[in-house]
Amino acid sequence: MAATVPPAWPKSGRAGRRAPRSRSRWRRASPTAGSPTCWPTWPRREHIDTSGPPRIGVSGPPGRGGPQLIPRPDGWRPGDPAPWAGVADRTLTLDRVLAAVEGRQPAGVRGRQHTGEEQAAGVLVALYDDDGPHVVLTRRSPRLASHTHEVSFPGGRHDADDPDLWSTALREATEETGLGPTVPRLVGHLDLLTTVGSGSIIHPFVALLPGRPDLVANPDEVEAVLHVPLAELLLDGVYREEEWDFPGGPWRITFFELVGDTVWGATAAMLRQLLCLTLGVDDPLGYVRVDGDA
Repeated sequence: MAATVPPAWPKSGRAGRRAPRSRSRWRRASPTAGSPTCWPTWPRREHIDTSGPPRIGVSGPPGRGGPQLIPRPDGWRPGDPAPWAGVADRTLTLDRVLAAVEGRQPAGVRGRQHTGEEQAAGVLVALYDDDGPHVVLTRRSPRLASHTHEVSFPGGRHDADDPDLWSTALREATEETGLGPTVPRLVGHLDLLTTVGSGSIIHPFVALLPGRPDLVANPDEVEAVLHVPLAELLLDGVYREEEWDFPGGPWRITFFELVGDTVWGATAAMLRQLLCLTLGVDDPLGYVRVDGDA
């Protein structure tokens, strides 16, 4: 069988544009365990180096969590159980997920106080069916200057040449994972989310792919492409919260402990909202309305 030829990765600058930009992204920091029952044997994802400083204060079932370094402040505290902890039937189908977000517009801005000065970013919450609904995530390349191994949605900051933020999300997904030429169907929107560290406002676009995509990680930006079953995120012990103190008061930080990876911060908060909308449960993670009213 002929070897697979990696795609010729598009550069961040197209012909006639500026030189490729630095690939720094927004800083992802924004927000229990129940007793494990019967744990499915989810496939272990690609090995990643765990030789860095140990993570601290992480609880969860054995074999879960990754080497992502969590910058916990002194005085952090365990948070609340998962919003769906009391939901007995957590059965998910792709149709159920899509129905929850079909045509949805952002209800407001979650995260810190929205100032209007944030840099806009678009991310692709790409869903597909493979014996149940899956979502595409990426793990940041160790070649990057910061936040290596961090797990996120494909996406990035708006480029002046992008017609809109949906185009931003598609362009970034193509640069990072070789998504094109498949164009996913835009289904709906999650709420906008501001980040604490980098002054970004994230626009999450929920989109549908026709099947499991044949994606290849761009090694300059992405260490691995992760195909995560949404059902895995609902297992007891996978979700947890922590409370961190920031100026202005405490914040709930969300975590999902996968096999070989920890998803946390803004990405985890967006996944949390998607699951809450699907299951029809309240998401107590606060937001500031677009019109500025708390």
